[in-house]
Amino acid sequence: EPDGREWSYREFFDLVGRSATVLSEQGVAPGDRVALQATKSTVALAVYIACAQTGAVFLPLNTAYTEAEIDYFLDDSGATLFICNPQTETVLAEKPAELSTGNAKRRVLSLDGQGGGSFEALLESASVLQAVTSRTPHDLAAILYTSGTTGRSKGAMLSQQNLASNTEVLVDYWQFTGADVLLHALPIYHTHGLFVASNLVLATGATMLFHASFNVDAVLADLPAATTMMGVPTFYTRLLADSRFDRKLASHMRLFTSGSAPMLLETHIEFEQRTGQRILERYGMTETGMLTSNPYHDERKPGTVGLPLPGVQLRLGSDEQSGETGAESAEPEKTSAGQPETTIGMIEVKGPNVFSGYWQMPKKTAEEFQGDGFFITGDLGTIDEQGYVTIIGRNKDLIITGGFNVYPKEIELLVDEVDGVSESAVVGLPHADFGEAVTAVVVLEKGISGAAIEDSIQQHLEAKLAKFKQPKKVVVLDELPRNSMGKVQKNLLRKEYDGLYS
Repeated sequence: EPDGREWSYREFFDLVGRSATVLSEQGVAPGDRVALQATKSTVALAVYIACAQTGAVFLPLNTAYTEAEIDYFLDDSGATLFICNPQTETVLAEKPAELSTGNAKRRVLSLDGQGGGSFEALLESASVLQAVTSRTPHDLAAILYTSGTTGRSKGAMLSQQNLASNTEVLVDYWQFTGADVLLHALPIYHTHGLFVASNLVLATGATMLFHASFNVDAVLADLPAATTMMGVPTFYTRLLADSRFDRKLASHMRLFTSGSAPMLLETHIEFEQRTGQRILERYGMTETGMLTSNPYHDERKPGTVGLPLPGVQLRLGSDEQSGETGAESAEPEKTSAGQPETTIGMIEVKGPNVFSGYWQMPKKTAEEFQGDGFFITGDLGTIDEQGYVTIIGRNKDLIITGGFNVYPKEIELLVDEVDGVSESAVVGLPHADFGEAVTAVVVLEKGISGAAIEDSIQQHLEAKLAKFKQPKKVVVLDELPRNSMGKVQKNLLRKEYDGLYS
């Protein structure tokens, strides 16, 4: 841990057992949802494993989510127990009972990772629960909320089989063993840091250098003790910006992986020139875990996300298969001579890692699956003659910023509430650090000056949206570009302002 505390596996699983006892004493039964929004810590990780031990459904929540967002997640999931930081516990305690609970059975405990929370106080006297609740492969293990195209977040339901199968495949594919030391600087409310990084370590008995967050100085200090590191493109661009990160410092590492957002080809090239190593890029989603990966031993192709993982069926949907979601981009690209070169299609997948659907959204779930069980990812891609997949773009307007998914509609609805704003369009623009930057393009009402509108928008959104969803810049236009049907042409906005953050 950052404070130098070391945990043996026996100590960690004793902590898990005591956490499981606390859950049970709080009335958590198999199938109940346990929501956690707390600072990254070993105790927070133990809560996740304790949910698995007791048969509870784990609901990790981004620490940047606002009170309004949290209220929605708790009410929608029907969480029995909410574990949060002490400040949030205090706020909830001061609210009227009908507002602070939503669910009359819900309890609230706090965790700060340093022994100062009410959950941790209960841990001190809790016995170590040894029993493990029996679960079937299709029982629900976790719900992870993703942004919704209509502004309403969707809870992706992940089963025991989804998580276990993906972990088993990755252990073999990436050659993880008990001798590995993983540098873990990812958040644990996200699939990447929780179900990929943490699960692989726990499944193999490897060692984990557990960082609270990504800090260049701390990562460089710990890198000599590591054998592998998982990151998002932002991690690697920040390391490359530091002259201390050189070939010697990375020479002992056996594996660097990157995901959660596309990595620029320039980053791949610079990393290999600096270190002599090639980053292994892979592709996954909240709903599916990891889907593809560049190989460990064979060629890693920069700009691609590799080959479908064992057990994963992947195809490119046609216009008929993908319906409206893929109709705009299932056509072949053209060469300069006008001949088809590469077919671009909607990526569809099937396998034991693919989720069962969205929590309490049967209609939405049905829309996202083909009749033969393939999940429509919403990502557009190509497959070369060797089977390597390249992600070309994303369906509709999804923005990935710093590894987090953001749907513009949620932001546009709030921006349009701001006095003086007539209409808005939110797009993702290329950004060297975040991959894409959330950018709001607005049209103002007559007589309104754009001088102070950016401040007004930021103030309005500050308490309503997580920081990563808030626009980094606001562009004011006289009118938004539209096609003959009146639809806003966001592709033109992305093209026009492509270099805004250069």
